[in-house]
Amino acid sequence: HVQLVESGGGSVQAGGSLTLSCKATGYTSDHYCMAWFRQAPGKEREGVAGIDRDGRTFYADSVQGRFSISRNYGRTTNYLDMKNLKPEDTAMYLCAAATGVVPSRLLLDATQYTIWGQETQVTVS
Repeated sequence: HVQLVESGGGSVQAGGSLTLSCKATGYTSDHYCMAWFRQAPGKEREGVAGIDRDGRTFYADSVQGRFSISRNYGRTTNYLDMKNLKPEDTAMYLCAAATGVVPSRLLLDATQYTIWGQETQVTVS
């Protein structure tokens, strides 16, 4: 039974940085694609960054150049480094994992993911 545990959310001033972590437990295989999504009040869930089984990354245009997704050697934890944060980055952030193959072009498609972590709030003022 795979679970995802997030940490690292908080409040920061515009221009600041935060790093979110997503640790997976109960893994039986390291063949997972992982991604981060966010949802602001009154808005739809948005894919932010994804990383496939081979380490290839994909980012939403809104965060390209500011956010970076990575994973540890054991592939059980992924990180979302967020720099130059803007007020429009304020949202609840969630990490997700997919057990199957996810084409790179679909890494930010929420329907590809079946395992979700709890939300963590990021507030930029």
